Amino acid sequence: MNFLIGAFKPACNISITFSDGKTRKQVPVKKENGQTVMVPLFQSQENISGKISIEPFQGKKIEHNGVKVELLGQIVRELDVPGDIYERKTYPFEFSTVEMPYETYNGVNVRLRYVLKVTVSRSYGGSIVEYQDFMVRNYSPLPSINNSIKMEVGIEDCLHIEFEYNKSKYHLKDVIIGKIYFLLVRIKIKNMDLEIRRRESTGSGANTHVETETLAKFELMDGAPVRGESIPIRLFLSPYELTPTHRNINNKFSVKYYLNLVLVDEEDRRYFKQQEITIYRLQDS
Repeated sequence: MNFLIGAFKPACNISITFSDGKTRKQVPVKKENGQTVMVPLFQSQENISGKISIEPFQGKKIEHNGVKVELLGQIVRELDVPGDIYERKTYPFEFSTVEMPYETYNGVNVRLRYVLKVTVSRSYGGSIVEYQDFMVRNYSPLPSINNSIKMEVGIEDCLHIEFEYNKSKYHLKDVIIGKIYFLLVRIKIKNMDLEIRRRESTGSGANTHVETETLAKFELMDGAPVRGESIPIRLFLSPYELTPTHRNINNKFSVKYYLNLVLVDEEDRRYFKQQEITIYRLQDS
């Protein structure tokens, strides 16, 4: 974003390039205006380096009180002392082994962004500022403990079912495998679905706001089950836009995922049981 000077003419052009920009993986990210742009992908502990070029327009000079680059929320680097810029000037920059423990996240009510900000400070006409987004993804190893989920639910003397999922922690390209076993059926069930729900919580205490989205709905059964019947579950996660689970990020927000089992009877009454699962990002092999 360049501020205007004089007769509504931009003062200069600022460009930000990364050292390995031509070879580093680019991923799409949706901006606040809904536009999708490609940005470079980093992970925690990587070096973030490159060059910043400032070029005055139309042969004009820029009088400034200093030039700096910031990795927003983390580090500031002074690039230049006060002076004048008459022609294109390029500044190298590097932030070494940057700790970026949280992934980029674009939710309903919260966004976690990583941004480079370049500021040319001036005494008049307002500072000139340019932003460059980049994305962070962090990877987790396979969990050493990953217990299955087994539960029995029902309505006394009417319905009793047992369900089982093969594990409680899934990576983004995993498959949910399980089964539903009907122990007692005295009501007429017409269909059964399995939903993946994302619950985004922002704020804290009395000011907590919760937004729940249903990301996937998978029909397990169409028709009335009988006692002793077993329904298999096989749900692939890769087609859905999931993120890793985020737990209490900087005391600002959390993102949790749930498997929601929904049964509907012939009178359209709904019975459901919800179970939290953990989602993580596994390094691509």
